[in-house]
Amino acid sequence: MKRIILVTLAILPVAAVSAQEATPVLTSSPAPTVSNATPARAADVEALRQQVQSLTETVKTLQQQVRDQQAALEKANLTGESGLPQNPEPSPIAATENSPAPGASAPSRFPTEDTSVVSSTTAPPVSGTPAPGGFPTTDTSVVTSAPETISSTGAGASLTQPITIGGGRNYMNISFDGLFALAYSSARDLDHIEVGDHDPQQRGFNARNTELAFDGAVDPYFEGFANIVFKLDNDNETDVEVEEAFMQTTSLPFNLQLKAGQFFAAFGRLNPTHPHTWDFADTPLVNGLFLGPDGLRGVGAQTSWTLPLPWYSQLIFASQNGRGSTGFSFRNPGDDGMFFDRITTDREARGLQDFVWIPRWENSIDLSPTQVVLAGVSGAFGSNETGANSRTQIYGADFLYKWKSSHAEGGFPFVKWQTEFMYRRFQAGRGADESFPVAETFHDWGLYSQVLWGFKKGWVAGIRGDYVDMQDSKFTDDLDRQSRWRLSANLTWYPTEFSKIRLQYNQDFLEENFFLSGRQVESVFLQWEFILGAHGAHKF
Repeated sequence: MKRIILVTLAILPVAAVSAQEATPVLTSSPAPTVSNATPARAADVEALRQQVQSLTETVKTLQQQVRDQQAALEKANLTGESGLPQNPEPSPIAATENSPAPGASAPSRFPTEDTSVVSSTTAPPVSGTPAPGGFPTTDTSVVTSAPETISSTGAGASLTQPITIGGGRNYMNISFDGLFALAYSSARDLDHIEVGDHDPQQRGFNARNTELAFDGAVDPYFEGFANIVFKLDNDNETDVEVEEAFMQTTSLPFNLQLKAGQFFAAFGRLNPTHPHTWDFADTPLVNGLFLGPDGLRGVGAQTSWTLPLPWYSQLIFASQNGRGSTGFSFRNPGDDGMFFDRITTDREARGLQDFVWIPRWENSIDLSPTQVVLAGVSGAFGSNETGANSRTQIYGADFLYKWKSSHAEGGFPFVKWQTEFMYRRFQAGRGADESFPVAETFHDWGLYSQVLWGFKKGWVAGIRGDYVDMQDSKFTDDLDRQSRWRLSANLTWYPTEFSKIRLQYNQDFLEENFFLSGRQVESVFLQWEFILGAHGAHKF
């Protein structure tokens, strides 16, 4: 458009000159005398030529300015130095208030909060009615309170900008999280006392969870998340695992959302989260012994529906392969082909009965502007590898209460109480080729309950109680079938939203059974964490 205007400006004076030169020929007026007309016409033509020349120079100058501006804009688009955000739309994966659009001014937030890599940017507060097409998977009244919203100040605030690749409707954020621990225990076999694969596993230094996290918009229809974890075992050998890698929809109608790939099952409150978001340095006993050291996760698909109710209410239904150690109570081949002393069948899936089916229903209600409760029930059903037709059923119930002061500063002070209960019915067959003498059905149950007190900005004290009751067997001496309980207390300091230091004490009591003697174990952990970049929010 600018070029058309400039060309028009250049043509108009020339046309005017031509018109004026042609006028004496076309006019019907008598021709002027030669003595007077010729000098006047020559002077006029010369004046017009000077005007044309001046305008031509102006046009050239303006054209050069346009070219310079276009070159500057193209350079800015390539280098990302323009004043406009590379991606004007917030990431559909992170919660609106927790994951700002790349290039935009980011609000302060606590990046290790695990509200889910699934929160929709259109999600309304859980206490209200979901907007049409929105998919709220985050209890914002819980998530946005301490310690998740410790404010950053000073130079550190600039670190909240994620490392972003790409722009527009498809981009990717990258972050790195390092979690380490120094451990002491009165037990030499700390790896048998601790039931989580990311827990401290030996006396001395431990590096059981360093992770790279990727999240971003795939296109206008899908968003994606990947979480790659590196672990150092007790011999300092590196293990790599694809903890999560999935895509999910962003704009389905009727508050629906679909997810497919490798992901944590939405069972209870703790299982869908990552270790760096835990309130304690290790996994609760019931989670590690029922859902497995790595949690219940696998390749599969999930659908979610946020019900059109005055409060937050969501139904989730998923199906996963349930095979391997991440399907611990299901199609798990066990260590060296043994599980609960049975030689496992380790077979391929025969049909739908061999998948793990995982339903969940959760609800959240704001009791007051400072209080919220969230309750949910979960299930996991599928076959296991201890017999040709052996089945496993796990039922769970969870509850969360949180209070935050109406005069809170950065989310403090606050009190949070969280409890989970699980019951497992495990049909233990006779193993491959019916090599074990008997088939048994184990009825196991367990729970944990914890209270967190954020008594001062950046400081949180916590206490947790765990208990697991394993049905005794005269045929199985597996260490995982020993009833036990634990008391834990810790103190955590968050210097900023990008680091934390935690001191924790555990007292474990292992009960005597038909094969195993009882014992008592004391352990102390010093845990520290740092974050590079802004970590995407995970489902909380």
